[in-house]
Formats: sequence, structure tokens, C-alpha cells
Amino acid sequence: MMMLWRQFVMEWRLYGRDRVAMFWTFAFPVVLLMGFGTIFRDGGGPKLSVVRVQAQVPTPRDAALDQALADLQVQVQTLPKTVAEARWARGETATQLEADGEGYRLRLNSYLMAQAGATAGLVNQAWLMAQARLSGAPEPQRIPLQVESPGRKRSANYAAFLLPGLLGLNLVSMGLFSVGMVNVSYREKGKFRRLAVTPLPKWIFLLGQVLHRLTVTVVQATILLLVGRLVFGIQNQGSFLDLWLIMTLGTGCFMAFGFALSGFAETSEGYAAISNLVFFPLMMLSGVYFTLDAAPTWLQHTVALMPLAPFLRALRAVFNDGAGLAGHGLGLAIVATWGLAAFALAVTRCRWA
Repeated sequence: MMMLWRQFVMEWRLYGRDRVAMFWTFAFPVVLLMGFGTIFRDGGGPKLSVVRVQAQVPTPRDAALDQALADLQVQVQTLPKTVAEARWARGETATQLEADGEGYRLRLNSYLMAQAGATAGLVNQAWLMAQARLSGAPEPQRIPLQVESPGRKRSANYAAFLLPGLLGLNLVSMGLFSVGMVNVSYREKGKFRRLAVTPLPKWIFLLGQVLHRLTVTVVQATILLLVGRLVFGIQNQGSFLDLWLIMTLGTGCFMAFGFALSGFAETSEGYAAISNLVFFPLMMLSGVYFTLDAAPTWLQHTVALMPLAPFLRALRAVFNDGAGLAGHGLGLAIVATWGLAAFALAVTRCRWA
């Protein structure tokens, strides 16, 4: 046990000397949470806005439309036609509104359709409201909106959505880069061959690495949870035991990924290419920063079979909505299957030289 403890302490000392790794491990996730959480603090993302071409002679119709847009909380920026056209030519405008005979004309930027399409719907709704007010007809009744998370525990908050995503992404990064890259580097530099002739048992060396990475995960998660609680008022809505079980399963799965992939590379450069080939699809498609509800059905089904997506779904269900693990058995089984398969592959590919 004393030898294991010394190996564990040595792993932390070596890790602490790499300030770049320390930054990317502990500071960068906090920077992401603070940045995106502050920008989208109200949970609604960027406010929808429309550039309004200034009318030469304002009419009651214009005033009624402006009031309806304000009621729908659409930000209106009124600009002279030359200025508005210059902004449009530079691609800075998503939606532009201008008078056209007895009505109006909307221009939607084809490169910004996500924002432009949503704004267009509200502008058309505002125009119907304005017409009703001008004619004295009953105003169209709007369907009431209710913003809440799927589990109805709290109102939507992008920082609450992002925080579990960053926890999962940290586990992937640790497994692929901290575990896998270190092992490839040790093999490439001949450290494993030198360790083979020392009294240090191999199992102590490997277990020391595992324990070190586990404590790194605990420190990462604790820092993010504290920042989320103190800055954004985010806290775990479910059982901490369930949260710990999910995190432990994810840690084991993605550490196994790192050990498995390290067996396919002879150099650090080769491993960087292999690990990035796995890391970027997981990061972009698994729901770390956004959902894929608008993606093709086949892609959604494919992503659901990847290890990070069901892991994040279960983590968010517990953390954000106080759910239990009962409804996520299949997803967690997928994560466990990936972990066992990666571990079996790591065992077959493991070599010290």
C-alpha cells in the first residue's frame, strides 16, 4: 500500500508540473461555463431581432406594428435604408423588414436561417396583431408559452444544460488525452522498458494512474459544480448517489477508451490523430453544447448508440430534473457495453515495448 501511495503521489507531482494540462483540465471548462452561461444566462439564447428600414413618413400602421413587435419581445433596430443595405451586404443582418406598398417585405439571410426563421414567425404574428388593432377587430389569441425543463424541476437555463455536458466532455478528454496519450508517450520514450526492470509491480503503476485520474475527475466535477452553484444558482436536483454512479460508469468507460486506443499508436503524433478521430465526433454529435432534435432521424438513432450521448442524457436527467436511474437502464447499458468492449480491446492490445 505504501508503494501504491507513493506512485499515486508521484503521478500528481508529474501532472502538476504540466501547467498546460492543468489549465485545460481545470480552468478551461470553467471558462466555457462562465462564458456561455453568461451570454445565454436567461436560457433563451440570443434575443430575436429585426432590422427595420426607416420609413420616409411614419404611418399609424408602422406604429401599430412596432407596438406589436415590442409586445412579442422582438428587438427592433430602425436604420436608414442606405445603412440597412450596407449592413445586409456585409452579412450582419439576419432579418430585415421594410415597407412594400400597403404591407411589408421580409428579407431572410440564408446563412442565418435558424435565427431568421424564428424572427420571421414572430414578425408575421405581430403584423396580424397590428392589423387587428387598426381595424378594431378582436386581437388574435396567442397560445400561452411555458418554459421549463423536461422534468419540470426548474425553468430552462442554458448553463444548467451545459454543465453536465462539460462534465461528460471532461471525462472523454481525460480518457483519450490524459490516459491514452501518457501511455503512448511512456512507451515511445522507453519508460515502460525501464520500469520493467525495477521492483515496481506493473499493477501498482497502472493502478496509480487509474487512482490519479479518478481524483482528477473528482476535482474537475467539484470545481464545475461549485462555480455552477455560486455563479448561476445551479445545483443537483437528484440523488448524489445516482450522480456518483453515472460519473463512475462514465469514468471507467472513457478511461478504457484511452487505454484501448493507445495500443494502436506507436508515436504521440499517431495517437493524436487517432484520438481526435474519436473525440471530435463525440464532442460535436453527443449533445454537449446543443441537441440534435433537428438532425435527420438516422443520425439521431446513430448518435444514441454512441457512449457519450446516453451518458449525458442520464446525467442531465438526474442533475437537472431529479430523475432516477430506472428510466435510463438501456442508455447506461450502452455505456457499460462500450466500456467493457474497450477494456477487452485494451487487454489484447496492451504491450510494454
